[in-house]
Amino acid sequence: MPGKALVLAEKPSVAREIAKVLGARQGGEGYMEGPQYVITWALGHLVTLADPEAYGEQYKTWNLESLPMLPKKMQLVVIKETSKQFRVVQSLLKRGDIGEIIIATDSGREGELVARWILIKAGCRKPLKRLWISSQTARAVKEGFASLRPGHAYDNLYLSAQARAEADWLVGLNVTRALTCKYNAQLSGGRVQTPTLALIVAREQEIRNFQPREFYTVRAKFEGFSARWVGEQRQSRLFDRAAAEAILAAVQGKSAVVTTVSKQFKSKAPPAAYDLTELQRDANRRYAYSAKETLACMQSLYERHKLLTYPRTDSRYITPDVAATLPERLRSVAVGPYREIAGALLRGRLSTRYLVDASKVTDHHAIIPTEEPVNLAGLSPEERRVYDLVVRRFLAVLSQPFEYEETKLTIAIGKEIFAAGGKTVKSPGWKTAYEKAPEPDEPEEDEEETQNLPVIRQGDRLRVVSCAIETGKTKPPARYTEATLLSAMENPPMENRSLRDIMKNTSGLGTPATRADIIEKLFASFYMERHGKELVPTSKGIQLVSLVPADLKSAELTARWEQQLMLISQGQARTDAFLEEMRTYTARLVSQVVASGAVYHHDNQTREKCPECSKFLLAVNGKKGKMLVCPDRACGYRRSLSIQTNARCPNCHKKLELRGEGEKRLFVCVCGHREKYADFEKRRVDAGAGKREVEKFLAGQQPAAGGNFALAAALAKWQENKREK
Repeated sequence: MPGKALVLAEKPSVAREIAKVLGARQGGEGYMEGPQYVITWALGHLVTLADPEAYGEQYKTWNLESLPMLPKKMQLVVIKETSKQFRVVQSLLKRGDIGEIIIATDSGREGELVARWILIKAGCRKPLKRLWISSQTARAVKEGFASLRPGHAYDNLYLSAQARAEADWLVGLNVTRALTCKYNAQLSGGRVQTPTLALIVAREQEIRNFQPREFYTVRAKFEGFSARWVGEQRQSRLFDRAAAEAILAAVQGKSAVVTTVSKQFKSKAPPAAYDLTELQRDANRRYAYSAKETLACMQSLYERHKLLTYPRTDSRYITPDVAATLPERLRSVAVGPYREIAGALLRGRLSTRYLVDASKVTDHHAIIPTEEPVNLAGLSPEERRVYDLVVRRFLAVLSQPFEYEETKLTIAIGKEIFAAGGKTVKSPGWKTAYEKAPEPDEPEEDEEETQNLPVIRQGDRLRVVSCAIETGKTKPPARYTEATLLSAMENPPMENRSLRDIMKNTSGLGTPATRADIIEKLFASFYMERHGKELVPTSKGIQLVSLVPADLKSAELTARWEQQLMLISQGQARTDAFLEEMRTYTARLVSQVVASGAVYHHDNQTREKCPECSKFLLAVNGKKGKMLVCPDRACGYRRSLSIQTNARCPNCHKKLELRGEGEKRLFVCVCGHREKYADFEKRRVDAGAGKREVEKFLAGQQPAAGGNFALAAALAKWQENKREK
């Protein structure tokens, strides 16, 4: 093929690494060039589906009469904020010396969409090839370019991505406009967002309706261990106090006899390697990181440091060809706290039966370390923790099973039966990887099942040291945390078994790459709040779930979509038939909203008026503090009232809240401590932090000043794009 090849990456950082490997050292505005290749980049999406306004004047104002919006052919538009880079890419695509295009965007459905939309909007019809790699190391890039695949092999993947995007546009934008206009409130609905919120609301209703019950257990203590009454039904809880007291009276003063002793050798396989969702769960449990924070760390470890493989994966296994590189990957992590166990694995025989399974690998394999040597000192504390989780899991999954002997006893005191158990470790196996760092998801085990038991034989008589009744209460189901919500999104509860199986074989609600953004959107829309680690729905969120059409609240909609999208990606279904069905479905949803007799109440309305449109402002708990927001979607005014900072109270050491604006800013603590901002700054300086450090600290917080949120968001996005360029 004469001429050069144009490589289209998804981000500047990835493009720079590819350029380095390909020897493209000459820099241009928005691209890099070498003897054989020109490398350019997107900034995520450069092209998107047009807003409703592009399809007619009637859609420029929000009203029920213009719904549903059902364009026969969707239009693509260049995103205004990144239009400069699009023009760069477009001009390169049209260069006469460019003979072919190599798509090097993220290897997945969404990455394919990013590239194809750019090529379509730019009018490019040149031959296509596809780079499909799972890590950003020089070796992976070289091997990927040595085995480029034909672009047309991914046509169906693109068609499924396009169908998903257009269907989400039809359903999401129509339902959002219908809800907003019908109830005169900023409400939104969507295929993934709404059922996710419905999970949180349903759990809250369970908690509110829960009636705790008091229960009783009878525990006997012997020399060196204890046992719990279980009775003939092997049930230790009693809901009748009189029954517990009768058991206690029956065993008082009696001797105990060991009636059975059973010992069983058991082994526990190591946990599977990480996919993104499992990693986000563990990072939330261990470090309270949000899904978005964990993904950001992973992206940095993948793109910048090149220490970990592709993060946006839903697979927990690797293929045999990747298995051949395991010794090199082990040598790359054999430093610091991992040196000893990595060395032991290299000297012995690797156990790959829990890691290698080609049948369970989808677009990308599990998250594992690359062959790149690591400099732990060069990682931020957050990156270091996420890296630690991945490396320890990698070392664990290559280790032998954890082996132990489980002992179970039954003891008779008079006619009453008590039970006890214990474990004796025979071989720590994979748990060695967590010796000095407990497993992130170590379940709580019953004290009677894990205690160290003395040597006991059947028929032994034991002295009862004491016997007592212990009281407890049944607990309501736990509120969701980000960790448990991610689990529920991955495997949402559904009654239809066939649809449930589809969800297991796809990605569940959302994808590993999008779940973090979905959760963040629920916070940003004030549908839920974070109370510590717990996720609690707001009144707005609870009302929204009651207002949206019933089937939009169910994960079964996504399962049906994914079934069709999977067939499209395999060339077994047509996109036009799927989208026509979506248009009919959208019209039905809109008519259901319009016909509803429900009422929405702003129960957080204040008496303070919006300075821009004079509507009464709403008081909400934002992600980082308390805010006043305008209920009018078109206005978008927001003002911060207080910010939850990372500064600590000098008295009780709890986090301080920053209230007010300008010179009147005030730090306040729940213990009663109050401190002017100027005094806080002086205290920081006296403690060794200069004014620059104070400013840097405050820059990390949400701005306290009021102002138009839409303008602030646009400015922030412009600054982010500028940094990317």
